[in-house]
Amino acid sequence: MPKPIRRLLIANRGEIAIRILCAANEPGIRTVSIYAHEDRFALHRFQADESYLVGAGRTPIEAYLDISDVMRIARQAGVDAIHPGYGFLAENPQFAEACEQAGVVFIGPRPEVMRVLGNKVAARALAHSAGVYTLPATGPLPRDLRQAQEVAAQLGYPLMLKASWGGGGRGMRVVESAHDLATLIDGARHSPPLAMMRSISKSLCAGHTTLKSRSWGICMAPWCTSSSAIARCSDAIKKSLSKPRPRMCPTMSVTPYAPPLSPWPVLPTTRTPAQSNS
Repeated sequence: MPKPIRRLLIANRGEIAIRILCAANEPGIRTVSIYAHEDRFALHRFQADESYLVGAGRTPIEAYLDISDVMRIARQAGVDAIHPGYGFLAENPQFAEACEQAGVVFIGPRPEVMRVLGNKVAARALAHSAGVYTLPATGPLPRDLRQAQEVAAQLGYPLMLKASWGGGGRGMRVVESAHDLATLIDGARHSPPLAMMRSISKSLCAGHTTLKSRSWGICMAPWCTSSSAIARCSDAIKKSLSKPRPRMCPTMSVTPYAPPLSPWPVLPTTRTPAQSNS
């Protein structure tokens, strides 16, 4: 029988950490947060039951990526599990292994799963072996441009040029024709090894569906805000979708949206109401 989780460390920051904190508060799990020096006044530090400085002397990003210091805090706080959220260490197999070796539950995939699915070429081969349909694609591209052009011609344009390992969408390019291939490959070489896959419609690659509305004009409805295709603007999209609209679209017959009451506890404040002059 698995050990119950009574103490949870959130290895993330900001809105991501607060969402996990809220979810953990419902079943009564005690929460532990970590924060970089620059986040010492951040909400997620004070929202948790306990909080610890991580990566002292490091830059903010390096602090949250410091596996040894995160595990030190996990041992010091005596947590049963670690939730990485997304980003930072969430897709790091070494972090999952460190949790396993420390006897702490890693809330996420096993290290071997991360290694296979993190490499897009290996993940595609695994899908093929399981009989899952995939778009036509290549393995890692050769360094020789002429060979890459031959491979691209066999697949047919348009193509998507993408980092085969990691990348977070940074190495992704849409190649419309053979004329653009050389320039785009050179521009994406700073990313991990590249691969190409047959591209589908641009709206699908961008991860959204376009809707027309008489009162709102053109709207975008993201169907996968975690896709690397919109990784650069997902936060902006989430925030824009979270704001209630003043009126409903006249083409809709549903009742207006009423935002639910926030489950987050109200933090204590030392401010006093302003005195009225009247």
